[in-house]
Amino acid sequence: GDREDLADLFFSLKETAVDGTDLVLPGLGLNIARYNLGGSGFRTYNNTTMQPSKAIPSWKQIEGYWQDGESADPASPSWNWTADAVQMKMLQAAKERGATHLELFSNSPMWWMLSNHNPSGSADGKSDNLAPDQYENFALYMATVAAQAKERFGLEFTSVEPVNEPIAGWWKADNGQEGCHFDHDSQAKILGMVRDELDNKGLAHVAVSGSDENTYDEALATWKSFSMVTKAKVQKVNVHGYEQALGRRDLLYKATLGKRLWNSEYGEGDETGMSLARNLVLDFAWLHPVAWVYWQVLDGSGWGLIASDDGARKLGAVATKYHVLAQYSRHIREGMTILDNDDHNTVVAYDSKEGKLVLVTVADLWENTITYDLSAFGAVKGPVTRWVTNTAGAARYEKHTDLTVQGKKLIVKLDKKTIQTVEIQGVSFAEERIFFA
Repeated sequence: GDREDLADLFFSLKETAVDGTDLVLPGLGLNIARYNLGGSGFRTYNNTTMQPSKAIPSWKQIEGYWQDGESADPASPSWNWTADAVQMKMLQAAKERGATHLELFSNSPMWWMLSNHNPSGSADGKSDNLAPDQYENFALYMATVAAQAKERFGLEFTSVEPVNEPIAGWWKADNGQEGCHFDHDSQAKILGMVRDELDNKGLAHVAVSGSDENTYDEALATWKSFSMVTKAKVQKVNVHGYEQALGRRDLLYKATLGKRLWNSEYGEGDETGMSLARNLVLDFAWLHPVAWVYWQVLDGSGWGLIASDDGARKLGAVATKYHVLAQYSRHIREGMTILDNDDHNTVVAYDSKEGKLVLVTVADLWENTITYDLSAFGAVKGPVTRWVTNTAGAARYEKHTDLTVQGKKLIVKLDKKTIQTVEIQGVSFAEERIFFA
């Protein structure tokens, strides 16, 4: 969290040298940062202490700000606003580099709010762990941190999410990270209370997000369980993409029309990036999210865009998936319009201010020659620039200027296992649908 080079890599578009290596990488230009509000603490309160899981490493114990329940006054000694300085520093660095959406989320309430004082979960993982008399304190905790962020850290959260994969049954007391089960009724209760607490603190403009379920189908079931009153309290629906190619993205999209919909967490262990590309195009085709978030840019076992040993604070190799994500994130930017098309291997985005069309296509198992039929656009002047990453070869976000538009058609050859981004300048918008042959 305290490395400026990593902040540049992830939250700017600059070509950035990685400290301690000879690597120079294109910045990803990410504009969303989700801040994990911790539930761990190391004080004694009411003659009790946190009861941590034996499986959780110390670096996954995220220290929270409300250290004990003696006082709700954020200026009192019950609060420690320096508790999570390193993660907060990276959040500030993200904002400085242009991140426009900062989300405050919680994996677990503070340990002293929990029935068993264990922020990893309940004994069986299927029982709610937030004590019944602590709902108000938990909602107050989330809202207080959101309210204090501007004065203390120079930050303004745009949304608050009090739960994380809440219906899952794996948040057990011996789990290796923080987590907390909430059944559907409990979710509805805490979401409404967080909305009310935010409003009480003058933060009506801050969205409440729900519920970051692990899969599309779980998210759909959770959303359907909510009353109209609860749904009105939620301005943004978050879902995780761990169902991969499965799940009814389309039904979740239809059920949540009128709400902002995020894929707020995606990740897997395929370091090549092909799984990322396959699932990202499925999300754009069927889920229609307004935001797409990768879970951990630094992680091990193929999950990270850059391999890392987080406990030892050491970086490893850059995964090919780093460059695959760059094919999307550096070119499909906030404010662009995603256009419908007939090829679900391609994401199409249009920048009306710049008159620029972006086409990102995945070629998976076979070589492919694709004709982009651009006749639906008013004018297509060019020039054309393309970038390519070959996940089975050597190309890593290679730039080429070897294409031209011929009579409003662009013909491109793609090798198998490649992701290719094409930018066409001088494009005027005519219709909302284009067709590919």
